[in-house]
Amino acid sequence: MSRSAPRTIALVVLLATVICGAAASAGAWRLHHKNPAAPALGFDDYFSMGWVAWDSGWYKLIAEEGYTYTPGKQSPVAFFPLYPLAIWALMKLGASVYGAGIFITLLCGPLAMVLFTAWARTRVDERTALQAGLLIALYPFTFYLYGVMYSDALFVLLVVSAFLLLEKGHLVPAVLVGAIATAARPVAPAVVLGLLVRRLEWKRQRGEPWSLGDFLPALSALGFLLYLLYLDRSFGAPFAFVETQGSPGWEQAPGPSTWFKVYWFNVVFSPDTGWDVRVRLMTHAVLTLLGLALVVPTARRLGWGYAVYALAVVGLPALSTKDFMGMARYLISAFPLFLTLALLLQERPLLRRGLVAVSAVGLVFLSWGFGRELYLS
Repeated sequence: MSRSAPRTIALVVLLATVICGAAASAGAWRLHHKNPAAPALGFDDYFSMGWVAWDSGWYKLIAEEGYTYTPGKQSPVAFFPLYPLAIWALMKLGASVYGAGIFITLLCGPLAMVLFTAWARTRVDERTALQAGLLIALYPFTFYLYGVMYSDALFVLLVVSAFLLLEKGHLVPAVLVGAIATAARPVAPAVVLGLLVRRLEWKRQRGEPWSLGDFLPALSALGFLLYLLYLDRSFGAPFAFVETQGSPGWEQAPGPSTWFKVYWFNVVFSPDTGWDVRVRLMTHAVLTLLGLALVVPTARRLGWGYAVYALAVVGLPALSTKDFMGMARYLISAFPLFLTLALLLQERPLLRRGLVAVSAVGLVFLSWGFGRELYLS
């Protein structure tokens, strides 16, 4: 008997996690092995350093010292609390801060990919679910789910779980998991609207009338609202996570300059910009546009619930970024788009296999680059 799609993806993800971890460690070794401050490091140290960079420092700060907020300066309140809270909990059990952060990602990321494939099976046949699983598991930026000390793996696991529970008719558990997810990233409207619209669709497809209980997904905003309440009580600024984005160094305050990507155009079309910076910014922009272009076919093939979710989970950060940086990573959260892509490529097997092969190479290369602390997303 052939393996089921989730079991096959579990094996693929296990292999990808090992290879990406080795690539990140190799990148860290290349970066650090001649550092006189740390001349004798073991493989475990290089593995840790390979997955810790950039925003990892903010999560470390929050887990160890809690939140602070200084108006006009970069502050940790920009990062939602669920992931650093989980790190803090493991630290109380004796784990190091980096060990805890990496462990959570290693646990949540691969499981998210397996559950994604299980969710896909509720919408399509086994073969297409497997194809979709390969597209997302080997997407170049999915290395953030295979060890990086970032919150993406935890959020993706929770939101995929919420929609999987919803498809199986478990409304209350889906809402509870969705509420936890909105404490992990500032995209509560995407989760709330996606779960709500999909629930109403789900009932209509079964010929069942709507009831008051079908609007329970509105409660999945609870995690988001509790963080706002905390910010208000602690700092008198419920939207401090938005305000701090405009501080020097980030400079992404809401407004026309950010919305219309003035910074992006200035940098990309400046003759003084290096090719590496230009390629990086254009890559994130192009992938963002491709993701948004898949929203309409998602509505046609998977329904309005998933289209609304994908539009919001991509559109909200796209609107709030000055240069699209990070968007390639955020596309992982728009998981229905990968199933839509698999459906669109059903009649183009060579193109699909080529895309998977190129993505797999990119996945390993970007893992190595992150280990070298290159600015990737």
